[in-house]
Amino acid sequence: MKKLVIGILGAGFILGAGTYAFAEENGNGGLNFGQMKPMIEEMHPDLSTKEQKEMFESCHGKDGMMKQSGAESMMNNL
Repeated sequence: MKKLVIGILGAGFILGAGTYAFAEENGNGGLNFGQMKPMIEEMHPDLSTKEQKEMFESCHGKDGMMKQSGAESMMNNL
């Protein structure tokens, strides 16, 4: 009986952690380049689309600097 309970709890934990990681990786309310493009063009009109996308990825991509530091809280402090 103990093994069954431990197995069920373990499976639930693994599925829960996997679901959380999947949701976090897929944006979970984050912005994408298409949504940000008009603002980027307004702020940096001299950049090409390729340069704009590279800048967006360096800031907001998978390991972007603003993803690590909480971009929303940083922008609210201005």
